[in-house]
Amino acid sequence: MAGKSDGAMIRAKNLSKYYGSFVAIKDITFSIPKGQVVAFLGPNGAGKTTTMKILSGFLAASEGEASIAGFDVYSQRIEASKRLGYLPENGPLYDDMTPSELLNFFGEARGMEKDHLYKRIGEVHKLCDLSEVMEKPIGKLSRGYRQRVGLAQALLHDPEVLIMDEPTAGLDPNQIRDFRTNISKLGNSKTILMSTHILQEVEAVADRVLLVNRGQLVFDGSPFDLTHKGTLEETFYKLTASDKPEAEPKKPEGGSVEA
Repeated sequence: MAGKSDGAMIRAKNLSKYYGSFVAIKDITFSIPKGQVVAFLGPNGAGKTTTMKILSGFLAASEGEASIAGFDVYSQRIEASKRLGYLPENGPLYDDMTPSELLNFFGEARGMEKDHLYKRIGEVHKLCDLSEVMEKPIGKLSRGYRQRVGLAQALLHDPEVLIMDEPTAGLDPNQIRDFRTNISKLGNSKTILMSTHILQEVEAVADRVLLVNRGQLVFDGSPFDLTHKGTLEETFYKLTASDKPEAEPKKPEGGSVEA
């Protein structure tokens, strides 16, 4: 059954999340059409991770709605998850497993048919350049290879939408370049939302920029719109300056603060 959609593959409507008197995000609204690569930009603690966890169904919003490919991430979570690949920052991997074992495990958990799973493992391990480490324990792999394994897992079921939280954090320059190349290739067939606080990511991969500060969306436009009146660094500073007013505290709801 197709989900009700306005054509948006990722949709956030008036998303808010409160932790006691602290406002993690407030009234965030945007929609992303098919085939667009969007950089989710902002300083540390701005609300990027909270928003992405809500969109991925891992965290409940205090207010608002979220959908993936037209399916509500709460009331239609299974259908939404079938169409979503999610790569969290420092995503959980089983160190005692090899990448081959891990991909088989997740494929079986998703109920993928054996022949199709075998085919997809071959495709994602090639895309993510894992040939040299497919049979090595994940706990022995470098940060860069672990990130590739995480991406392969997120892509295994060939989702229409890919959400990634700080995917290049901790990688060396060569690893970052390789990762950006993969993202550019994936952007030809998938809708991608990628959070970052690294400004170079915007110019390297993004068709569009969403910038959050203190839990609120303060910019939505193209990289050119963000930079045509100054450098990326200058514009970022102007939009995220520390003297901007904080979001107004709202009603309480228990929990711990997310970045």
